[in-house]
Amino acid sequence: MATNFLAHEKIWFDKFKYDDAERRYYEQMNGPVCSPSCPQENGSSTILRDIARARENIQKSLAGSASATSPAGPSGDQNELVARIANLETENRNLRSVVTDLQLAISRLETRLSVLEKASVSHHPSQTPPTQHVTPMKKVEPLPALSRKVELPAGSLARQAESPAAEDEDDDDDIDLFGSDDEEEDLEAARVREERLRQYSEKKSKKPGLIAKSSILLDVKPWDDETDMAKMEECVRTIQMDGLVWGASKLVPVGYGIKKLQIQCVVEDDKVGTDILEEEITKFEDYVQSVDIAAFNKI
Repeated sequence: MATNFLAHEKIWFDKFKYDDAERRYYEQMNGPVCSPSCPQENGSSTILRDIARARENIQKSLAGSASATSPAGPSGDQNELVARIANLETENRNLRSVVTDLQLAISRLETRLSVLEKASVSHHPSQTPPTQHVTPMKKVEPLPALSRKVELPAGSLARQAESPAAEDEDDDDDIDLFGSDDEEEDLEAARVREERLRQYSEKKSKKPGLIAKSSILLDVKPWDDETDMAKMEECVRTIQMDGLVWGASKLVPVGYGIKKLQIQCVVEDDKVGTDILEEEITKFEDYVQSVDIAAFNKI
């Protein structure tokens, strides 16, 4: 029964043979063991020999690869250099052709420009300005004064001969008459102008001017939290000035139960100043500790 069980069991009965063969193989590879008392030294020497052998193999493989690639390296670099030189020569030839074309175009343009300039000069010759001959000035004789002549009908010739003095008086009266009309017209125009100026000045003086106003937000601080804020606001609003208008107010907490009075007012800049306003408010020493301007805006 036991033999049948062992026959079916997979047991390696020849393991010692394989162990002896492996030991002899490593002894041939690494040399005989020095002594059984130094197994640690043999193991380290075995590792060192394996490392040295691996280094030699690596160096041999690197030397083989270098020798395999060394003959092809210089030839590849030389081929690349030849190709680059050929490309540079081609580009140089192209650039030379482009420069030659540009030079030809510039020469053609210069020739055409010179032809156009010659044509414009031939069509529009420069005209010399004509010389002006100045004749000597002649002495201008004054014209005789025109005598005023009055034409009269033929029937009054005898009357004119009889009384020339009366005719002269009539002429003088006519001249004075026209002169008086002109003077009256000038006086009338001056009077109308003065009247209009007077009306304009009166209208301008009656027109109200622009009054500069400012909106001020004041912070009125009490002495402590026991100060009567309602009474303090009442005292502040009792300040009345020409050009001062009080607005809305509110209590703003400061800290430790203390609140400050923040009140709005509108003042006329020419009549009420901030310094005067602060002095009037700080007169209520029982309630007001200090006054600060929180905001100041022009209206």
